[in-house]
Amino acid sequence: SFIATSNSKGHLGLLAMGLRVSNIDTAYENLLKKAGMSTSPEDIWSDKGQELRLRALELTNKQKEIYIKGRLGVIIDGTGKDYAEIKKQVDMLRTLGYAVHMIFVNTDLETALERNRMRPRSLADDLVTKMWKDVQKNIGKFQGLFRNRMIVIDNSKGSDIEASTLEAYKDIKTWAAKAPENSIAVKWIKGQKK
Repeated sequence: SFIATSNSKGHLGLLAMGLRVSNIDTAYENLLKKAGMSTSPEDIWSDKGQELRLRALELTNKQKEIYIKGRLGVIIDGTGKDYAEIKKQVDMLRTLGYAVHMIFVNTDLETALERNRMRPRSLADDLVTKMWKDVQKNIGKFQGLFRNRMIVIDNSKGSDIEASTLEAYKDIKTWAAKAPENSIAVKWIKGQKK
């Protein structure tokens, strides 16, 4: 999530461009906190924890609908493990006139496991490994879906994340400054001005 929120040291800082974030994790962690629960595996996998997760998904989807109805720029933050769901969202957004991009932040498996272990809401190594493999299988599909609008950032331990995010930031900032070109978006904007 630092890719979206930070603008220091060359990080993307996409929020400073007026983009909105849709991320179930934010809503879920807030609901857990309000319920007096933690991000421990015991609380997360409890009946109440799973009930709150479903509520967080509902809230996140409603928030995303509001953003999209207003044709606001939106960052849909996720893991990339479910290609079919991402393609469904991309297709829907494109029919509304959105120009859709993907910023794919990748790590090697060792880095993913190490960082997961340091998170307050960590998952079992075998689950992280399965998710990582599922995401890796989708890279080629994502490249086909997004074509020249896919940016890959290597965030593995030892990579030059500063240079990668600065380059990505420049690309996205240039694109975001342009007026919409999609005929559906142009028509919608004209309709809103009337």
